[in-house]
Amino acid sequence: MSSTATTPYADEYAPHRATLEAIRSRDWGLLIGNELRPAASGATFTTFDPATELPPAEVADGGEADVEAAVRSGRRGFESWRRYSPQGRASALRELAAHIRANAGELGLLDALDGGSSVTAMRKDALWAADHLEMFADWALMIKGETFPGAGTGLHYSRPEPYGVVGRIIPFNHPIFFGAGKLGAPLMAGNAVILKPPPQAPLSAIRLGELIAEVLPPGVVNIVNGAGPAPGVAIAAHPEIERIAFIGSERTGRDIQRVAAGVGVKHVSLELGGKNAMVVLEDADIEAAAQGAVFGMNFTATQGESCGSNSRLLLHRSIADRVLARVVELVEQIEVGVPVSESTQMGALVSREHFERVSRYIAIGREEGAVVATGGGRPAHLPEGLFIAPTVFSGVTPAMTIAQEEIFGPVLSVLTFDTDDEAVEIANGVRYGLTAGVWTQDVDRAHRFAEDLRAGYVWINDSSRHFPGLPFGGVKASGLGKEESLEEILSFTQAKTVSIPRRGR
Repeated sequence: MSSTATTPYADEYAPHRATLEAIRSRDWGLLIGNELRPAASGATFTTFDPATELPPAEVADGGEADVEAAVRSGRRGFESWRRYSPQGRASALRELAAHIRANAGELGLLDALDGGSSVTAMRKDALWAADHLEMFADWALMIKGETFPGAGTGLHYSRPEPYGVVGRIIPFNHPIFFGAGKLGAPLMAGNAVILKPPPQAPLSAIRLGELIAEVLPPGVVNIVNGAGPAPGVAIAAHPEIERIAFIGSERTGRDIQRVAAGVGVKHVSLELGGKNAMVVLEDADIEAAAQGAVFGMNFTATQGESCGSNSRLLLHRSIADRVLARVVELVEQIEVGVPVSESTQMGALVSREHFERVSRYIAIGREEGAVVATGGGRPAHLPEGLFIAPTVFSGVTPAMTIAQEEIFGPVLSVLTFDTDDEAVEIANGVRYGLTAGVWTQDVDRAHRFAEDLRAGYVWINDSSRHFPGLPFGGVKASGLGKEESLEEILSFTQAKTVSIPRRGR
């Protein structure tokens, strides 16, 4: 991408020419002991810009030896970090958050370049990550045990203690948010962290590593990139990593469980896929519900590449045509464009492999009899790159593939129902259970749906919105454990019970 003459969308990239050259010319290594270094093997892999399919950078390709080095570094960092007071750890997190805020523009651009989401959305992700670090810092003094006065004579209490070196493996859809924000809970609990960035979008995590080195003691955070599964497998299989948190696909989550179980007893939390239902009842505010359906699909955040997207829209038959028509209008107003452009609302899919996967699902939807209400292919004004127009299918039935399997892309399936019981049956009729929503003016029906929907997070007259401190996580095949809350911090601790019996009388 050094020559705008050979770069697709040269006008859009022109303002970033100097930045692109700097990215190409610098070393993108692993962070071990607060130093960026090449992989032990010397191997590298190429990242690709989804809008042009040209390579912005060569990145160190870590493996098992690098994870071992990260564990050794993490052990040293942990011995220092665990002795910090809670207020001391909180102060460091706030300082890191300030560094992220100051560099949000650069971090957002890096995510747009190798992840494909719009630069405006990715800047917000960087600020969101800083918010999360500050939120966890605010809970510094909430990490505490209990006393047990009823346990007999003497003093009996529990104390939460960190695991030591823990692993966090993150996906490609929110690289800087997950890379930075998901450090908050394990660090606040006193652990050292090995972070495994996504191979499709590793650049912001490596830049984050440089910011971390300015704030945290060496070894407290180590970052191991890798093009393939080797670093993730090594993290899951390492006997000294007893706590692993993974965000990604159900299949990979099950692989991590198997690998981890093969070497010991480990605490594994998983935030996995979703095929989330948004149910609109006949008394709902139609305009609000239509806007909620489009917002909740995350078209303008991550091209629908989100486990939390309400990718199944369930409409009461009496209002289905009106809601669908308004959803289509709103979707067709979304500006799809080159991710680095400030005017772009929705960018490109993350990789050629994923682009082809989503395209196959669109073809399957057509083959099985669903009707494309809008979208369904490449936008005409974007002849190159991994772009798919936001797509809405009508006439979808519960058994169709696009109503059962997670597409993880800009594809919304619209189904209809006649009764509340039918809506609940359709909503619960998938193996996932991450989120759900119900739109109604009837508070009693809303609470009944909230009780009956098998999901870890339920919105009433809202969609896909996260609130600070509210536990987020799924049930069924959508995962184990909760995040974004005090519960997440405590999940990175182990309770130790201490008993001091009274002697004498």
